[in-house]
Amino acid sequence: MNRVKTAMLIAGMTALFMGVGFLIGGGRGMTIAFVIAAVMNLFSYWNADKMVLRMHHAHEVDARTAPEYYGIVQELAARAGLPMPRVFVIENDQPNAFATGRNPENAAVAATTGLLRQLTPEEVAGVMAHELAHVQNRDTLIMTITATLAGAISMLGNFAFFFGGHRDNNNPLGIVGVLVAMIVAPFAAMIVQMAISRTREYSADRRGAEICGNPLWLASALAKIAGAAGRTVNYDAERNPATAHMFIINPLNGQRMDGLFSTHPDTQNRIDALSAMASEMGALAAPRAPSVRSGPWGGQSGGSRRSPGGPWG
Repeated sequence: MNRVKTAMLIAGMTALFMGVGFLIGGGRGMTIAFVIAAVMNLFSYWNADKMVLRMHHAHEVDARTAPEYYGIVQELAARAGLPMPRVFVIENDQPNAFATGRNPENAAVAATTGLLRQLTPEEVAGVMAHELAHVQNRDTLIMTITATLAGAISMLGNFAFFFGGHRDNNNPLGIVGVLVAMIVAPFAAMIVQMAISRTREYSADRRGAEICGNPLWLASALAKIAGAAGRTVNYDAERNPATAHMFIINPLNGQRMDGLFSTHPDTQNRIDALSAMASEMGALAAPRAPSVRSGPWGGQSGGSRRSPGGPWG
C-alpha cells in the first residue's frame, strides 16, 4: 500500500511541477518542468536522504562515540525486527528528531543534541521508536521525496517573476499566470506535506509506543519537545522549511494550531491518544528517569538507576 501511495505522491508532485511550468512558460515550460521533475524523482530516490542530512549538518555516530544513544537505537531496531539504521546527531539546541532513507535497509535516524541532553533515556527511546516506526511503515521515502520536490516547487514559484514576465516566453496567462505560480505552487506543495504528515504521525506514534513498550515515554517526550521547540529557533529548519514535516515535532516557530496550516497534528491530541493507549496496555505510570551517567548525552538526574538488560531499563 505504501508503494502505491509513494507512486501517487510522485505522480501528483510531478503534475504540480508541470502545472507550474505551464503557468510560467506555456507548453515549453511544461516540457522543461517534466524533464526536471523526472531527473529530480530519480535523484531523490537515491540521494534525497543524504541531502536532508546534509541540510541539517548531521554527523554519524556509533557505539564508541555515542554509546547510550546508539545502544537505544540498536535495541529498538532489534525489537522491531529492523536492520540497524545509521545513527546521526545534529548539533542543535532544539530537541527534535527525524528518520530518512528509501527503505529499511538504507535508513537513518537523526536526533539533535538538544533532544539527547534534555530528555531522559526512556523519553529518547520513545522518540527513536517513533522514528523507527516511520522506517518500518516505509514512510521515510515519502517524507524525503516530498521534502525534495516541495522545496523545488516552492523555489520554482519564487523564481517565477524572473522567468515569467517576458513577452516571448509563451506564458498563456501573462503576469496573472506568474502570480498564480508564485502563490499557488508553494501553497499546494505545503498542502501535500500537511496531508501526508498529519495521518502519518498518529500511526507512527502508536507503532513507536508498541516498539518501546510504554506509550507514556513518547507522550512525555512530545510534551517536552513541543514546549522547548517553541522557545528555540532551529535555523537549519527555518532555512529549509520543506523538511519540517520530517521532524517528530514541527521545528518551525509560530505554527501551533491543529488546523489546515499545521504540518503536524496538535501535540496534545497526540499525547491524549498515547495516554489512552497506555490505559489499554495497563501502563498507568511512566518509569522514573535514570540518574546521570557518564558518556556523551547521558541521562538526566532525578530517578532510579538503569536496570540491567537494556540501554534504558
